[in-house]
Amino acid sequence: MLTPCLLALCLSIVTIDTPDERLEGALAASDAFLAKARAELDTISLAIWQDAELSLAESTSSERLASWLEKNGFEVARGVAGLQTAFQATWQQGDGGPTIGLLVEYDALPGLSQQAISRQQPRADTDNGHGCGHNLLGVGAAAAAVAARHAMEATGMAGRLEVFGCPAEERGIGKVFMARQGLFDHLDAALHWHPGDRNVVSDQVWLALNSVKFRFRGRSAHAAANPDAGRSALDAVEIMNVAVNYLREHVPETSRIHYVVTNGGKAPNVVPDLAEVWYFIRAPRRDQVEDIYRRVVQCAQAGALATETEVEIALQTALHDILPNTVLGDVLFRHLDRVGAPEYDDSSEKLAREIAETLPAASERALAHQVHRILQAPVFPASTDVGDVSYCVPTAGLQTATWTPGTPYHSWQAVAQSGSPHGLIAMHAAARALAGCTLELLVSPEVLNLAKVELRERTGGRPYRCGVPDDVPLADVLDR
Repeated sequence: MLTPCLLALCLSIVTIDTPDERLEGALAASDAFLAKARAELDTISLAIWQDAELSLAESTSSERLASWLEKNGFEVARGVAGLQTAFQATWQQGDGGPTIGLLVEYDALPGLSQQAISRQQPRADTDNGHGCGHNLLGVGAAAAAVAARHAMEATGMAGRLEVFGCPAEERGIGKVFMARQGLFDHLDAALHWHPGDRNVVSDQVWLALNSVKFRFRGRSAHAAANPDAGRSALDAVEIMNVAVNYLREHVPETSRIHYVVTNGGKAPNVVPDLAEVWYFIRAPRRDQVEDIYRRVVQCAQAGALATETEVEIALQTALHDILPNTVLGDVLFRHLDRVGAPEYDDSSEKLAREIAETLPAASERALAHQVHRILQAPVFPASTDVGDVSYCVPTAGLQTATWTPGTPYHSWQAVAQSGSPHGLIAMHAAARALAGCTLELLVSPEVLNLAKVELRERTGGRPYRCGVPDDVPLADVLDR
């Protein structure tokens, strides 16, 4: 039996490994890995920027990330959810612990070819460009997972890391069909980030969306000699559009309905027997979109009835709004605050100022050097398939200032800066913050439980239901 004095001596020489001490050591190991891997990560990101592959055609970009994760110890399943350029990479230590997912994107946009310079100058080798900085997004999130893996090994943390390679975010397809197959359901939390013009964690709602094409089929005829024999599919499109424009007065003010005629016929002296119009229908909540969509469909049916044509309704995708999670957001901001704003060099600041001169409406001319936590914000008038993940599991995201203030999404200025040194610097800050949040969640089951309670409260306990019906095959959507 130990005497009190001997017991006190034994306790004094034992290192007590508390959760806080373990997390501190893990953060140091994570930061050290990211610092060492900096040049390699820059190379991969710039290669994906050069690839500039469009939605569902990101074979090279997807493989770059999948192979790099494999090289760093992850098991990778390719082609998940029936999507050739999707993947799911996993790494686990120990038998228990939470499962944290990180979301990766890598698709570019058409018509945004641009060099990484401060004036508009397309590249000679492609018409595409990373107008949302997904070359930074994908590498930053994957790097965070690998950094967390090294930190877990260094400290003995138990848990599971999963990286989801999500194609076609720009078309709102990847995560929707991955969610429909239940790929995210087993996660305890999901984390993501996006390039932007500030450093922020925000509980901001993004709009839900339906993307749908209406194809009208009629009967062709000579437009002058015997127009009475024709049934104009274009007339049906135009009647539908007029009806929808009257509908705008009777939908919520925060909703958006916009369209483009993708086929209006081939020649003015032929009554068009085929015409197509492509609609985006957006609103702050999924149920609002579904109600407006029902009414837009009725406008299409009215156009077909009035012109004696037939209409085919081809739903492209259906996105949920982003459901904020304040509990997770607070943890993520703690690590963004720990990392601080990106530390830009003089050349980065100079390039950003030069690009700012092409943005006359911008009120600021320098890259952002502050970090912010925003709990209440206006609805952001855009959409992303991250929203579907946020209805499946607690989800939080951040932005870092990869672009000069006022840079529009989907612009040549965004493309240029996504391939620039200051874009890469901001990517590394995002990776550090994401990795830190991942590690804290692995040792904080009580936080994850609170995040799950918040999700249940926000959803009213209703399970996720994909906006694309189960009887609509993915293959049909991809062919549309």
